[in-house]
Amino acid sequence: MIHNFSNKVIRLIKLFIFLVLEVVIFFELNKILHIIIIPDFMTAFLMIVTLSIINVLIWPVVSYFSLRLFVATIGLGTFFIDGIILSCFAYFFSGVSMDPASLFTFPFIVGIINSALTIMFNFDDEETYYRNIIKKRLEENKFDDTADKKGFIFLEIDGLAYDILNEAIERGDMPTVKSWLDDGSHKTTSWNTDLSSQTSSSQAGILHGNNDNIPAFRWVEKENNNRILSSNGFSDVHIIEEMISDGNGLLAHNGGSRSNLFTGDADDYILTLGKIGQKGSVNNKSWYYLFAEPFFMARVVALILWDFLMEFESRIYHIVRNIRPRLHYRGLKYFVARAGANILMREASTSAVIGDITTGKLDVVYTTYMGYDEIAHHSGIRDKDAFYALRQIDKQFSNIQKAKEDAKRDYELIVLSDHGQSEGPTFRMKYKITLEDLVKTYLPDHVTIHSMLYSNNDHIMADISFERAKETAKLSHRKFKDEHENIRNISDKINEQKDKFSDHKEKLSDRKDEFMKNNFITGSEPITSRIEKLAESIGIDINLSDDEVVDVDSGETIVLASGNLGLIYFTNWTQRLTYEQIEDAFPGLISGIASHPGIGFLMVKSSIYGTIVLSNNNVYYMDEDRYDGEAFLDVFGENIVDHLKRTDSFDHVPDILVNSAYDPETGYVYAFEELIGSHGGAGGTQQEPFILYPSYWDLDEDIVGSESVHKFFKREIKKSWNEKEGNE
Repeated sequence: MIHNFSNKVIRLIKLFIFLVLEVVIFFELNKILHIIIIPDFMTAFLMIVTLSIINVLIWPVVSYFSLRLFVATIGLGTFFIDGIILSCFAYFFSGVSMDPASLFTFPFIVGIINSALTIMFNFDDEETYYRNIIKKRLEENKFDDTADKKGFIFLEIDGLAYDILNEAIERGDMPTVKSWLDDGSHKTTSWNTDLSSQTSSSQAGILHGNNDNIPAFRWVEKENNNRILSSNGFSDVHIIEEMISDGNGLLAHNGGSRSNLFTGDADDYILTLGKIGQKGSVNNKSWYYLFAEPFFMARVVALILWDFLMEFESRIYHIVRNIRPRLHYRGLKYFVARAGANILMREASTSAVIGDITTGKLDVVYTTYMGYDEIAHHSGIRDKDAFYALRQIDKQFSNIQKAKEDAKRDYELIVLSDHGQSEGPTFRMKYKITLEDLVKTYLPDHVTIHSMLYSNNDHIMADISFERAKETAKLSHRKFKDEHENIRNISDKINEQKDKFSDHKEKLSDRKDEFMKNNFITGSEPITSRIEKLAESIGIDINLSDDEVVDVDSGETIVLASGNLGLIYFTNWTQRLTYEQIEDAFPGLISGIASHPGIGFLMVKSSIYGTIVLSNNNVYYMDEDRYDGEAFLDVFGENIVDHLKRTDSFDHVPDILVNSAYDPETGYVYAFEELIGSHGGAGGTQQEPFILYPSYWDLDEDIVGSESVHKFFKREIKKSWNEKEGNE
């Protein structure tokens, strides 16, 4: 008891010192900025004390009825409401005068000072923010009785690889996660992503159990007027979710989606990209927990300003220490993008989840923490700022853990990542050429190329320049319609030649098998000459020399990048072009790309051999599961062939799929985007994310693909609920 009493005394002393510092800073700052007219220090002290009392006693009611205003003003309306309330009390203070502008600026500046002191003195650990929210909400909780069955909270750390998680734990950057492992409550496992190791593919699989036909971060739908879908476009994400959803996602039954790309079929969602601006998102009362304290946005602003300073210091640090690989230009927009992901979305996610745990109304909640992924893209997967982001995320987990301990309902916490990241100099850094430049090298000068080698803002609306590329793609499609009669398919031509042997079907069949055993894929001669010579050597009469298989003048091209995965589309043809068609139109393009030292492999469809994968002069015949040359795919992991086969079956697989080289000694991949930490393709830790799950869950098999993660989660949730019902 004496110990508890002394702790309370120490806490009161700290709070008093905190309050005095807050008043001193404001009083001196007011002399410079003239925020309000205030006669002396004591009056300033009483004004700020009054503001604090207002926030404790009146704010919970005010915030509940002003929720729509706060959402519409992104939280800034909280300061205006606070100022109006305070102005009513200002009449009781002699010599105090507040003009209309100060109704906003006074509570805003006080909030910034309060939040800055909280951060500087690390008062978060003394429970001055989230802990207060939890206690107040528990006392004010007037919702229905909470459910008896266990609830589940899924906390995703975007882009964190299994190996980096373990390094962060060993470094002491994630003490909360470490404590869960040390006390035996949780276990960890890695899992293997699909070929498209990026958020839209992984979250589609995890939340909806379906990520079919998502070949990359962006892709072209040739048959749909060359529509380009982007995983960070507001309207596009909505289209993708409609494509993958069957109404029975991970969050379909009384679930909540917080700060994700997709809803997981939840009816309760906030800050979910696919639902931004929709009525259900704006009117959701879960926003109440983001604005439960008037200083929430002030705290966010203070943290953002601090993050700006950290980013500025990071750029200087990288230059002075000559850290390699290093992005030489991050741009001013990145300050905002980093702060938005690392601060705003982080704080909003935590507040929302704490509110969910406190009320206990939802059965399953899923939220995404994006800060590590954003910073690792630009600074590196093991950069000091990246580990700092993980420390801050771990603090959020600590606050969520405290909420869980105080809540009436029992919730289980699961932490996971949707993919990892692999590091390395970009393709342009390493080889002084972009993927677009490489493709352009082997195309005629008049063939237009449109490229999008930038998907930095994983969770933000697509860049306007890419919208122009979309429009250009549509123009290409219209041009295709006008010139369709000029385009011929080599498979049709071969079938015409086969008709000549209709009287000798069995003999032709034998010769066809012999033809298939030979390799005409590699070589410097035109594709038609290679086919003719090979056919002649086994007695088949095929004459293609005078035929134009593809009209070169129609060859509009779009080159897209998803980390170290590249997609090349020829948009004047509605179907996927074959190897033979591409070689006929653009001799040397495929072999030129495949032989570049920065290219790990290239996948294309042959009308004769089926799907083939090339690297230099080596060929993997996927349909026959055989190599001609070295087994070059082995370096990309034991599941790479299955991943390629799955992507090859997608409706929107590109004409040419390209993956950069991977160096297993350094762990380097060479992103086609200007990102030194990247994900989206194959190679390195980008395909090895993690799951930290309750120890009593049963996991005896390796998890391959995000759809398998979904099945694992659903199985264990249902098992928990069924066991509860059985006990009753």
